[in-house]
Amino acid sequence: MKMLLKLIVIILISSSILSREIGETEITTEDGIEVYQNEKYYLLKKNVSINSDNFNLNADNVKIIFNQNMYDITELNAKGNVIFKSTEFKMDGIGQTLKFDIQNEKLKVEGLNSELITEDIQMFSDGYIEVNNLTGEFTLRGVNSKLINADIIIDSDLINGVFANNFTNKDIKFLNIIDSEISYVKNNDTEMYAKKINYDYDTSIIELIESVTIIRNDEKITGDYGTLDTKNNSYKIKSNNQKKVKILIQNNEQ
Repeated sequence: MKMLLKLIVIILISSSILSREIGETEITTEDGIEVYQNEKYYLLKKNVSINSDNFNLNADNVKIIFNQNMYDITELNAKGNVIFKSTEFKMDGIGQTLKFDIQNEKLKVEGLNSELITEDIQMFSDGYIEVNNLTGEFTLRGVNSKLINADIIIDSDLINGVFANNFTNKDIKFLNIIDSEISYVKNNDTEMYAKKINYDYDTSIIELIESVTIIRNDEKITGDYGTLDTKNNSYKIKSNNQKKVKILIQNNEQ
């Protein structure tokens, strides 16, 4: 207990008197710190602020998992009014909870009005947003899930995908989009609706499954199944045996 109290005093005093230097991590908290040396984690309570070279984090409460010593942080678990900013990983996150695996660069924000934003990509959800910065894999799940970049807008309850190189790269290599009601994708001058939408960068094909609608220029086509070739700028719509493909063409020339 004496060692714990001494550690608390050192951290609180040094953070309030000394300014942070390069290579140091500054932690401030209103309600102290609990250190569990054997279990390799410590708890920070009430209005926590963490400033380091790699990231800044503010939250109501934070659990920090470390390796060899308290400054060798491997994982962050934050709860309550979480705000995360990282110039190193080029990510800003907002949520009710946050989990950040620093070594593997995996970040998950969760809760109403969750956000994860980079220089090129904006992600929003009332469920959760999870990304792997090393592999480029990402998932958005929950109502009001949306992904926006310079080339595409996606609105669906479930958005799975992979960015071409990593999370900070705006190019999407793969997409799997599912919504029990309807998914929405806008790509350049084309709007697409379907319950399921898949995209493969290698084939340049967007696949639309069930309750399909494609709106492009003055055309609106509906059916049961469709494909859009982004490379050749062409698309096809099919129907099942009970339905027909419907085409609406609006003449805007007056």
